[in-house]
Amino acid sequence: MRKSRAKRRILLPDYKYNDILVTRFVNNLMYEGKKSTAFKIFYEAIEMLDKKAKEVGLEPLDYWKKALENVTPQVEVKSRRIGGATFQVPTEIREDRKIAISIKNIIQFARKRSGRSMSEKLSAEIIAAYNNEGGAFKRKEEIHRMAEANKAFSHFRF
Repeated sequence: MRKSRAKRRILLPDYKYNDILVTRFVNNLMYEGKKSTAFKIFYEAIEMLDKKAKEVGLEPLDYWKKALENVTPQVEVKSRRIGGATFQVPTEIREDRKIAISIKNIIQFARKRSGRSMSEKLSAEIIAAYNNEGGAFKRKEEIHRMAEANKAFSHFRF
């Protein structure tokens, strides 16, 4: 690289829960710079979770964080070319990348769901993730299965 490594931008916490993770989630949820719309979608989804979270005895935000934790992968496979052959090498994931992957998976599978509004679809995906089911959780399991299947190539780790 010619230039030095780019500095990480400092994210401001959201105004309702005062949490940086919420801001990160909303930034990924946002389309075309419409941050206020993304915040509105997120807060409506959290309000929909309120009833489910109270049944379990958690605050809605803690319920959402547990759902994020349930879909966070620990390892992933990276392609590594060695002597003309390409191997899928399992590697552990950095902490910030783990969070980014889990956020993106929840949003991606929420968008694919059928439902009326994005906030309804998002709350449904969060509930499914909390219960260890749904598309985002299946994606995490798939990533772990791939890493397990290619465990023999872990000595090629960089």
